[in-house]
Amino acid sequence: KEKKARVEDAMHATKAAVEEGIVPGGGVALLRAIPAVDKVSAEGDALVGVGIVRRSLEEPLRQIANNAGEEGSVIVRDVLAQTGANGFNAATGKMVDLVASGVMDPAKVTKTALLNAASIAGLMLTTEALVSEVKEKEEKGGGPDAGMGGGMGGMY
Repeated sequence: KEKKARVEDAMHATKAAVEEGIVPGGGVALLRAIPAVDKVSAEGDALVGVGIVRRSLEEPLRQIANNAGEEGSVIVRDVLAQTGANGFNAATGKMVDLVASGVMDPAKVTKTALLNAASIAGLMLTTEALVSEVKEKEEKGGGPDAGMGGGMGGMY
């Protein structure tokens, strides 16, 4: 089942890439959009919103770096100093040309994810109540140690 799901995912990603092209993966495409956000002139609450959007564009790369055992904020800073498709390859831990290294995303998928995130954020801001799941503490399975020593009893 997992293999079938992977094949379907690859097929859909390829179709999306053919439709709208590809962008560097690993969150770099979103980071490269930050200068456009920085050019938006706003005041008051709108300025706060622009800041939130700017910060949200950094978050995918920050999480990828954290998951790879790196300090996310440092990696974001380093990638922002790079240009083009250069970014952090979590598999190697190095700064590389991501497209040349095969780390890319369909532009349609990246765009849709950003639009959906903005839509959900807008709904959350205009909703009077929000229902969320509370994670329950998981009990450790199994019983206490039986107190039996190792080896065969009576053999010294």
